[in-house]
Amino acid sequence: MNSTDPEERVVSASREVSAPAHVVFELVADPAHQPRWDGNDNLRAADAGQRVRRVGTVFTTRLTSGAVRENHVVEFQEGRLLAWCPAEPGQRPPGHLWRWALVPVGERLTRVVHTYDWTELTDEGRFDRARATTSERLGASLALLAALAEEAQG
Repeated sequence: MNSTDPEERVVSASREVSAPAHVVFELVADPAHQPRWDGNDNLRAADAGQRVRRVGTVFTTRLTSGAVRENHVVEFQEGRLLAWCPAEPGQRPPGHLWRWALVPVGERLTRVVHTYDWTELTDEGRFDRARATTSERLGASLALLAALAEEAQG
C-alpha cells in the first residue's frame, strides 16, 4: 500500500475507563480540559466557556507552537460522540478529523474510542505531521483522559 491508501489514513485507539460516560464526555466536550489529556503534546490552552453542545459549533485552541486553531464540530451526540475538524483561523478545514466515541459498558465503566482520520487531507505539506499521529499517541491521550476521569470519581 502507498501512503495515499485510505486504510493508512485512519488511526484509532480504545480503552475502558473506570468512570461513567458523562464524566468522560465532559472532559472531551469542554475544550478548556483538552490540554490536560493531550498525549500528542500539541495543545497549550483553550479558553473556558466553549463547552460543545451541537454540530456547527466552532471552538478555538492554542497549540504549543503558539498557533491558533478553529475546530469545527461535525459530529455530536451528547455523552456519546464528538468529532471536529481543525483549521487555521478564517480558513476551511484542510481535511483531517478528530473523533471521540463513548460507549457505556456499565454504570461506572465506559469504552472510549479515539480516532484520527486524515482520509480527506489533500495538503501534502501536512502529511508528515498526520503520519506522526499514531495509535500510540492516541493511546497516550486516552491514558491521560482515563486518569483524569477516574480521579474525578475519587
